[in-house]
Amino acid sequence: MSNVLNVMAFACLVTSLFTRSVDPIIPRIASSLAIDTSTAALLSTAFAIPYALVQPILGAAADIFGKTRLMTWSLVILTLAGFACAISTNFPMLLASRVVAGIASGGVFPVAVAITGDLVSVDRRQLAIGRLLAAAMIGNLLGASAAGLIGDLISWRGVFFACGLIGSVALLAALYSFRGTKSAIVGMARFDLSAIALNYREIFSNPLAKICFGSIFLAGSSIFGVFPYMATLLHTQGEVRSSIAGVVLAGFGIGALLYTFMIPILLERIGERRLMIGGGAVMALGLIVVALRLPWPAEFVNFLMLGFGFFMLNGCILVYVSELAPKARASAVSLHSASFFLGQGVGPVLYGAGFLYIGIVPSLAFGAAALIGIGFVCAGFLRRKPQEITLPC
Repeated sequence: MSNVLNVMAFACLVTSLFTRSVDPIIPRIASSLAIDTSTAALLSTAFAIPYALVQPILGAAADIFGKTRLMTWSLVILTLAGFACAISTNFPMLLASRVVAGIASGGVFPVAVAITGDLVSVDRRQLAIGRLLAAAMIGNLLGASAAGLIGDLISWRGVFFACGLIGSVALLAALYSFRGTKSAIVGMARFDLSAIALNYREIFSNPLAKICFGSIFLAGSSIFGVFPYMATLLHTQGEVRSSIAGVVLAGFGIGALLYTFMIPILLERIGERRLMIGGGAVMALGLIVVALRLPWPAEFVNFLMLGFGFFMLNGCILVYVSELAPKARASAVSLHSASFFLGQGVGPVLYGAGFLYIGIVPSLAFGAAALIGIGFVCAGFLRRKPQEITLPC
């Protein structure tokens, strides 16, 4: 069982590499394919929105065909899409390959969480899921920093080729590790479509569902919508190295990892409600710092705090997502993931239009105001007795 969990954690790391690796190389892609940077930034949207939209479908498919089987095929398609990105000769081909990669990635992390629920007892499940989250954050960190370095040393095509190679390793590991897994995660004896409809109905009958899913959508768009533009913003300050853009973006992953180590202390000393308010405030301050256009070392520290603040809020939201419908936790997690990635997909479009029509500072100010509001709304509605609070990872 431990081997299966380790392989799933590695698969989650790989999907995070695919997610964040494009951000530091947006200017290089734009220059190579003779397009503007706002068009190239759509590569992030092309990954995130398909990822979000297929979540309900892939959740049902996992129940029909088996969770491990779906994850394996997802890794096959993801790997091929990575190589397709590397050999793309024009922007439409590259965009289409990113769409396919986003769809395939949707069959990895949420399914890994569901498999963990099948294999790990309740008293150990939080720790196991925490390993998946940590792996995903390391992938975010490496995806940003390594992509920038590879982009400088080789080319943007080398970034996607490296993703394809790492995806191949994850696929081979999954094929070996998933052999002999118990039938409970291989497939269902009988698929009941009505049961899926009842699960989703139960989730949305909980009044907290709209708070959880709406908040993570807005937070995802407000924060991650800035990511594809950071390399361009740094360029306007004279910093043209993709590796530096990658280092700045990697700060977010470092901040997220710091949060995973400090959450027990934070919950004990400041409480869940203040965590949500503080998370929104820290992220809002981070967007204001981005608007100040400071040197890249300061931006690195800023993104570290952005990562920490985001998980202060999202860590609390995840606890409530897992409690929306106890009999349909996997579906609830999929919907959370869908909302999150839909926000990531919409964010670059909104910021792109905002930067063009009202300017960088007003656009970031709107995002900051939204984040402060999200923190207070979550703190006001997502409340339980202290003894009921459990750790999110």
